[in-house]
Amino acid sequence: MARQARVKSSTGIYHIMLRGIDGRNLFLDNEDRRVFIEKLLSAKTNGGFKLYGYCLMDNHVHLLMKESEDIGTSIKGINP
Repeated sequence: MARQARVKSSTGIYHIMLRGIDGRNLFLDNEDRRVFIEKLLSAKTNGGFKLYGYCLMDNHVHLLMKESEDIGTSIKGINP
């Protein structure tokens, strides 16, 4: 089932959650987490969005971010 279209925020601030397929783990060890954080910071620099916070869990990630242009483009750059 496809997800519903994202509702445009008037503030530009979004809580983004990335999950593993079928609840599978995204991160198997600290190296996986380190690589993800490097991608996240690189995407932040290149995409120009503001990152207010993040939380890495084994099978999902929470991001609190403010878009500069299109949030979907930013997410594509960091999706594990």
